[in-house]
Amino acid sequence: MSSGVALPTLDLVAPSVAFPQPLPAADVYAVPHTGAAQLGDAASEASTQMSEAVAHGLREAGEAAVEVLGALSGALLAGRAAMLTTRVLASAAVRAAEEQRCLERQEELSAAAAEQWQAAAYAVARANARRTALLARCARDTGAPGDGGPSRPDLPPPLDPVGRPLGEVRAELARLEEALRRAEERRTAWEVTRLTAVLDGAAEGDDTWRRLVADRREAMVRRHTASRTAEAEQDEAGPGEPPRPTADATADPESVRALGADILAALDPAAASATVELAVGAVGRAVGRAALDPARARRHLVEARKFVQDANRKARRRRADEEWAAAQLDFLTRRAPEDTEALDEAPDAVVPLRRLLAEGVPLSPGERRTVELRVSERMAHLEALYVQAQCAHALSELAERFGGPADASRPEGQDLRLDWTPDGWGPDHWLRATLVGGTLRFATMYRGGPGERGRRERALDDARCAEAQERLAEFTAVARELGLTVDLRIEQTEGARPGLPGEHGAVVLDPVRGTFGGQPPQGKPDREQSVPRYRTVGDERR
Repeated sequence: MSSGVALPTLDLVAPSVAFPQPLPAADVYAVPHTGAAQLGDAASEASTQMSEAVAHGLREAGEAAVEVLGALSGALLAGRAAMLTTRVLASAAVRAAEEQRCLERQEELSAAAAEQWQAAAYAVARANARRTALLARCARDTGAPGDGGPSRPDLPPPLDPVGRPLGEVRAELARLEEALRRAEERRTAWEVTRLTAVLDGAAEGDDTWRRLVADRREAMVRRHTASRTAEAEQDEAGPGEPPRPTADATADPESVRALGADILAALDPAAASATVELAVGAVGRAVGRAALDPARARRHLVEARKFVQDANRKARRRRADEEWAAAQLDFLTRRAPEDTEALDEAPDAVVPLRRLLAEGVPLSPGERRTVELRVSERMAHLEALYVQAQCAHALSELAERFGGPADASRPEGQDLRLDWTPDGWGPDHWLRATLVGGTLRFATMYRGGPGERGRRERALDDARCAEAQERLAEFTAVARELGLTVDLRIEQTEGARPGLPGEHGAVVLDPVRGTFGGQPPQGKPDREQSVPRYRTVGDERR
């Protein structure tokens, strides 16, 4: 093989990938490639720089509990979680809980380590977002009946799974979710008390009405709490629709009164007070008309039911927006570890997200588009780092299996360049891979410049090209173990490319003409060109 091209596809996120250390630009005079370096030096150094202790492929399911989550893997999973729907996150939380129960029962798991980590990381993102949103709601609410507002829930700190084994993360997650369940139940009880105070006040002196409202108070708490479980969210099971008024259900004043109480009891505890008052007024008019005009009373109850449905829809949307904003904010404010390249900040997205949580001010359509754009940009950057790290690690795996020196560098205009001299190839031939804008290009190289090659030289070139195809088949297999699919397309099957090992800014294949001889790119590519073009599969986007 003389040259080939591939677009790496990011599938499952391998758990242990760290942020890469910054690589200096290549300098042929400072770092000559002599072919004499041992694998334990050059290849190991490249692997450490780019992928710091990435595990050999995916762990078997039983070993996943001791896998430690790397910072880059954790950031990628958090970003994916921020872009998923509530239902998908809830499904992941259900899977993570079931996997933990399987381990406790010493049953065999069907999921590999990457799948187990993905489910756990999504469940963590869901729990952290709900924690942040709950605390924000409690901080905003003041003036509760009698005590000035709800007390701040005593919750564990947000869970950061990076640098911790899966078994420990699962245990911490279970504790956080239980604390959240108790806190949300207390919060719901407080909201129901506030809501029923409004309902009581609508019928001053009416003890029968107060008794009807009180009888439904605990059921309101139970219904809402049950709708907030991961299982309910996975099945998209809401708190239930208010009862529908029928002629039989409004035959007499007592039936109208009871049905009106049932309709109001279906209100979301966090429903806006203005809409609640409209619903209460409609029920009051229905009760007043019940004896003289049952048909008119039924119409008022239908109106009350619509008010309740509208209030519930808005309350659920507001709660979902807060939890969505919390997940976006967590992802956009994450910092890269020290001694690594900093992640771009996004104040134009962070400020409105903080305002939504602190003040309850919804995002405008433009602000929401900005948030989604910044999240996508950061995801693209992290995915590019991941692809770089795993490509470097795949090459170091090959060098470890088949021998020969390997090194990684970052020449001007290239995301990454990998040179490997398989055992027995040196010093005149080597394999080169360059990653630019998400496109991975391979070439079989020979030392020298363009010019006439003798018969023996061409025969050796072709032999090396044939061997290269075998090595690249191995590369795609190793990459798949590391979470990448590399669909290699061979562009030329014979004739090595001329060059110098380690030369600064080398281009092995002209991206426009498809031939060797393109000039080295000058300066950094512009923003549009630098966006990775590889695909991301296996996740569900919002």
